[in-house]
Amino acid sequence: MNRFEYIVVEIDGDYAHLKRIDEETDELKLVARALLPPEITEGTKLRYEWMSYSIMDE
Repeated sequence: MNRFEYIVVEIDGDYAHLKRIDEETDELKLVARALLPPEITEGTKLRYEWMSYSIMDE
């Protein structure tokens, strides 16, 4: 199963802009906040696997 790592770059109302940190890219992914853990803030690192997002342990 694929696993991707992101950082929350910006929170914009009901959406968050995520940037991949496990590979080089300048693209941002727009994700509905309803799909993300409610306690995220800008700078939170997330892991996406098994069709869900979770906060990464530092």
